[in-house]
Amino acid sequence: MNTIIRKSMLSVAGLAFAGGVFAGPIAAHAATPAAEAKPAAVAVKPQGAQSHIDLNDEQTANVKAIIAATKKAGLPERAAVISIATSLQESKLENLGHLGDRNDHDSLGLFQQRPSSGWGTPEQITDPAYSTTAFLKGLKQVDGWQDMPLTDAAQTVQVSAYPDAYAQWEQQAADLVGQYWNS
Repeated sequence: MNTIIRKSMLSVAGLAFAGGVFAGPIAAHAATPAAEAKPAAVAVKPQGAQSHIDLNDEQTANVKAIIAATKKAGLPERAAVISIATSLQESKLENLGHLGDRNDHDSLGLFQQRPSSGWGTPEQITDPAYSTTAFLKGLKQVDGWQDMPLTDAAQTVQVSAYPDAYAQWEQQAADLVGQYWNS
C-alpha cells in the first residue's frame, strides 16, 4: 500500500512540475499587455518571392483609409491584408485617376476598379473609403476567403490578367496592418 501511495504522490508531483513548465511560458505570454500584442494578420506565410516599396505620406494615408473601411465593415485584419496587397499590386497604393493612353481601359483608384464594370462612378472609385468598401463587398461574396491563399481571394474579386501577382505583396500588407490596425 505504501508503494502505491508513494507512486501516486510522485505522479502528482511530476504532473505539477510538467504543468508548471508548460504553463509557465503560456502564463507569462498571457500577461503581455494587449497594446504590445500584434494582430493575427502579422503572422503570414506568404507565397513566393515578396516585393516591397517605401511608402510616401499619401500611400500611408491610403493604408489607413483601407484599414478604417475594413474595421467599419466589421471585417478582421485578414481582410485588410488582402485589400492592401491588392491595392499594392493594382496601384502601389496610389489613388490613380485616368492615365490617358497608359490607362488599362477605364480603371481608376486604389484598386483599379472600372466604372464600366459596375464598380461605381469615377468619383466614387477614386474615394479610398468607397473603393475599399466595394472591394470588401466583393471579398465577402467569396466563399472561404478567410482561409484561401491571398492571391486566390484577391483574384476572385478583381479578375486580373495577372492572377498570381497579388501574392508578392502579402508580407508588406501584413506588416502594414500590424503597424496601423491599432492606431
